[in-house]
Amino acid sequence: MDEARRIRINRLKWHCRRALLELDLVFARFWERHEGDLGQADEAVLEDLLALEDHDLWALVSGRTMAAGDEQAAMVARLRELAPKAGA
Repeated sequence: MDEARRIRINRLKWHCRRALLELDLVFARFWERHEGDLGQADEAVLEDLLALEDHDLWALVSGRTMAAGDEQAAMVARLRELAPKAGA
């Protein structure tokens, strides 16, 4: 991994630290599973999602609201796969 990409990934990881435990769990699992296969387009979509407030982001991940576009919907689907299940 080149230096510029490592810096971008580390910055994204830092922004993934959230106040909601559910989101922290999702993002911890996300980085374990997808760090090596993220492309630049994925990084940009993730950056846009991370600009949202925690409750708005959780509404997307939990399925209470819909994503804004196809790219965002694809990233939300990846996050949703890793979300804690109710009662788990």
